[in-house]
Amino acid sequence: MAWLLVIALIIDVVLQLLTQYGLNFWNRDFFNAIGRKDQAELLALALRFLPLAAASIALVVFSVWARMTLQRSWREWLSNRLYSDWLADAGPGRGAIEGHHEAPEYRIAEDARIATDLPVDLANGLLQSVLTIATFVGVLWSVGGSLTVQFDGIAFAIPGYLVLAVIAYSALLVIGIWLTAGRLTRVIEENKRMEAELRAIGTHVREIGEGKVVQEAGMNSRHALGAALKAVIAIWRIYCWQLMRMTLVTYSGLLVTPVVGLLLCLPKYLDDTMTLGEVVQASAAFVVVQTAFNWFTDNYTKLADWTASANRVAELLFALDADHAPNAEARRRSIPA
Repeated sequence: MAWLLVIALIIDVVLQLLTQYGLNFWNRDFFNAIGRKDQAELLALALRFLPLAAASIALVVFSVWARMTLQRSWREWLSNRLYSDWLADAGPGRGAIEGHHEAPEYRIAEDARIATDLPVDLANGLLQSVLTIATFVGVLWSVGGSLTVQFDGIAFAIPGYLVLAVIAYSALLVIGIWLTAGRLTRVIEENKRMEAELRAIGTHVREIGEGKVVQEAGMNSRHALGAALKAVIAIWRIYCWQLMRMTLVTYSGLLVTPVVGLLLCLPKYLDDTMTLGEVVQASAAFVVVQTAFNWFTDNYTKLADWTASANRVAELLFALDADHAPNAEARRRSIPA
């Protein structure tokens, strides 16, 4: 079933791309008709828009169903595996794992969810971005053509100048994200660890109050909780600053990108070498390609979150394997030769 869902998602991405490609050319024809004030063509284009819009909506809705079904099935499989390993050889004290692995139940419930949810979304988005770049770069190249620049009395042409511009612009945004939020993965991982430690200490304090466990000598419950909370707030402050700097870059790019696309097309429009519809088409293609190129930038937070959760799940699996190894060896030795 997983492979069928993966194939269905790939087909859905391709069909969405074809629909988006059709809408891009529809934009060109529509604004050209507006420039000519051609009412008959405008009516025909309005009718042509309806099936394109319906197909796009249906494909997006199907994508949601397929992605969430795949995520749900993967999480169920991984969680069952983790629960089985965690509760194997159940006995007194089972559930505690040696080493720095607080609250394994939280890791299974939360980190396993993130570790299975985000890869599906990220892979789907990456495939869509790659195919979008391959398709709409051709649109930019053919519609934009070359730009003639005068410099010091010398005229020279820049072939595919819109393609070169979108690559350079996207590279600048990626560098900006890397410089402003390069530590985000480590910060998120540390934040999750601190949150888990706070939960573990709170659970331990509650069990002491209920008489389920004996309080260690010299332990101050209020002091332990206060110290854990202070650590959570401290790492949360660092996390906040990382997100603020990253948002400064991403939101600035979101506002500026459409304007940059229009400004790059303006010289050719003023020279009457590009129609109004082609300006709109090229500008829209510029935004689409830039968004696809900036898949890494737009998903950096999700990548960091997934990396942190996947690392924590992997650590839990290693800890469970190490915890089971002595028990398995003891059982092997207890079997008569």
